[in-house]
Amino acid sequence: MLIKNIEGKIRLATFVSISSLLMAMIITGLVSYFAYRQVSEARKQIYVLDQNGTPIRAGQTDLALNRGAEYRAHISRFHQLFFSLIPDEKYIEGQMRQAMYLIDESGAQQYNNLKERSFFSSVLSSSAVLTLQTDSILLDEKRMYFRYYGTQRIDRRSSVLTRSLITEGHLSDLAARSEQNPHAVLITGWKTLENRDKTTIAKNPF
Repeated sequence: MLIKNIEGKIRLATFVSISSLLMAMIITGLVSYFAYRQVSEARKQIYVLDQNGTPIRAGQTDLALNRGAEYRAHISRFHQLFFSLIPDEKYIEGQMRQAMYLIDESGAQQYNNLKERSFFSSVLSSSAVLTLQTDSILLDEKRMYFRYYGTQRIDRRSSVLTRSLITEGHLSDLAARSEQNPHAVLITGWKTLENRDKTTIAKNPF
């Protein structure tokens, strides 16, 4: 009888030990899960300082929600760098250098073609100021395709010329952002569909 009592107590102790271990594991798992959720929620909240230095909580949005806006900003920035120029050789080189971080070899090909046609030399010799206005950007995120519509203004000493600019290309996401490419996007297969004169207005020489 004594032996049976001892065996029963051993079985009870074993059962209690295993139950306690399982319960501890479940509690640990639940605590870890809720702690992870709390940390994840906290990471979605950032604080910015207003003009008076007061911290204001701002919510972090999902990257995918803003990706379309980033694509458009990237496309617009590239075209502004490539087509907005002043008659300053170092400035032009700087613009082209920045633009090349945003595009693949198709950008370098167009740049070299323009150099061979003495386009940049004519900008310098005629003291032309080129500015570009973005009219619209057609973006197909599924195909990662875009079409850019813009109006370029070429202001020379004797006249002001406006040109219609239409280009197209594709987009490729990069693994990481950088100072030179903050949107982590690369324009690929870029080509000009239209670049024609719209209006020419002669300046009064007096």
